[in-house]
Amino acid sequence: MIYLLIFIVILFMYYSFRYAWWTKVVDLKNPRILMYHMVSSHKKNARFNGLRVQPEEFEKQIKYLKDNGWTFFTMSELIEKKDELPFKSISITFDDGYEDNFTNAYPILKKYDAKATIYVVVDRHDREWSSKRKKKNNDGELKFEPKLKDEQIKEMINSGLIEIGSHTMTHDNLLNLTKEQKINEIQDSKIEIENKFNISCKSFCYPFGLYDEKDVEIAKNSGYTNATTTTKGIDSLNENKKFELKRVTISGKDNFLSFKIKMKRGMRGLNK
Repeated sequence: MIYLLIFIVILFMYYSFRYAWWTKVVDLKNPRILMYHMVSSHKKNARFNGLRVQPEEFEKQIKYLKDNGWTFFTMSELIEKKDELPFKSISITFDDGYEDNFTNAYPILKKYDAKATIYVVVDRHDREWSSKRKKKNNDGELKFEPKLKDEQIKEMINSGLIEIGSHTMTHDNLLNLTKEQKINEIQDSKIEIENKFNISCKSFCYPFGLYDEKDVEIAKNSGYTNATTTTKGIDSLNENKKFELKRVTISGKDNFLSFKIKMKRGMRGLNK
């Protein structure tokens, strides 16, 4: 009997920690900004399967949001309409610019008439950037992951559902760069995107979520209206946070219960 009691206590503690059911539910007047990377099947023994949300799971998530009355906005729309947003406002974001955003995610977004913002790295093809954060991550897994082609980006822009934001020129670690290099990564990438796709690039995302006050200032002075981080949580959209917005991390290792809890609380466990 004592062993059963111990098992129940351990199980209770595990699920309490994993799903953080005891944390505060964030008011639905605060929009949710979801962070994705890839929508693709997991790869055997791959390091970054947490970045890969399987297509069937992604559709289940988008359908759930649509069926439960969430209104989809691009990031720039979220900022422009921040004083008149309805309850249950949401922005779907994708980092880096992987080709499966077009082949797998885009058809699902179209099916449910859901808007999204894709932060593209301008010089993204055949580039290894994961080791810029941790030197040990130099196996080339993300380098060889297919990236979006310009023609695919143009098609998504023309749909009216997809906003293209900047994720810098090369996905470098901004903390290691000089001021001139920071400007090239943040400001010049905006100019490059605008010239190539004939759009106004208003949204920015810091690579790896690593940045300092100089980077925030450059983003503001470059003409962006907002910038997102990788800090986990749900923000109100006041003026002080427009360039350091938190997001809800959607992992390829999440189950559906975890997704629904994150939608309420912004994060899962204290270790996430």
